[in-house]
Amino acid sequence: MSSQSLSEIQTTLRGKLRQYPDFPSPGVLFEDIMPIFRDPKAFQQLIDGFKLHLTQKNIKVDVVVGLDARGFIFGPALALQLGVAFVPVRKRGKLPGETVSVTYTKEYATDEFEMQADAVSKGENVVIVDDIIATGGSAQAAGELVTKLGGVVSEYLFLLELDFLKGREKLNAPVFTLLSGQPEALSSA
Repeated sequence: MSSQSLSEIQTTLRGKLRQYPDFPSPGVLFEDIMPIFRDPKAFQQLIDGFKLHLTQKNIKVDVVVGLDARGFIFGPALALQLGVAFVPVRKRGKLPGETVSVTYTKEYATDEFEMQADAVSKGENVVIVDDIIATGGSAQAAGELVTKLGGVVSEYLFLLELDFLKGREKLNAPVFTLLSGQPEALSSA
């Protein structure tokens, strides 16, 4: 792990983001996080930032759960750095074997997440990771899956938070985001 402070890591990561006004629709300011993953040093700082936070807060982790699909990009790397298991939460129909599922509400529709029934054991401490927390629906669904299997959600970790959507209010455990503070919208749309 690097010797950088959390604020130095946050500054570097913020500088890598690109913003696209009116994508995918008018009034939306799209935050493109992909440049972080094209820069190996920035990608490492992302993992270091999460690990530093967990270490400073003395949060016990047995399993890192990553949400479909961008939680799969850095969730396994974080799990490796922590020396713990990685478990994916997938959209319905993508996992073999026995699964547990939960339906959740998105902005204009519903969707379903699944996890393999033996993916988390009773009493295991879980952190749930995803790229962005907006409305909180998908993260809340992942938390419900972990709870159904007997795991304990220790914390939710996100790279970026869209504060104005108040997604963290739906979640049943502490939330940590490396970056936050996007303005509400470009227009009234």
